[in-house]
Amino acid sequence: KSALVLRDLMELVAFPGLWQFVRRYPAMCWAELRRSFSRELFCSALRRMVPDLTPSHLVPASSGVRAQAMHRTGELAQDFEILSRPRAVHVLNAPSPGATASLAIGSHIAALVLQQVDR
Repeated sequence: KSALVLRDLMELVAFPGLWQFVRRYPAMCWAELRRSFSRELFCSALRRMVPDLTPSHLVPASSGVRAQAMHRTGELAQDFEILSRPRAVHVLNAPSPGATASLAIGSHIAALVLQQVDR
């Protein structure tokens, strides 16, 4: 079953940052795309961590996607990007902080929200 949404795909194709990224990292993009459509290539990549794995061990399932913001220049946002506007706080990029930083980051975002409420 595919979860492809044509509108999202068209937005992605129209985004100039994607093409900058592809120009900068063509081999990585091609390898990632091929691995997405080939059970054998995907299994081969997994064998670096689990050497005895075979394609028969793999079960089709929906993919897990962790979004990462990309700038119009094709650069990936490497840190949290939080934008405060009147009556709103937007978390634009939230890389996995791990257990040690998540409470501090949550506290920071909550403080920004409280500043918006106090205005």
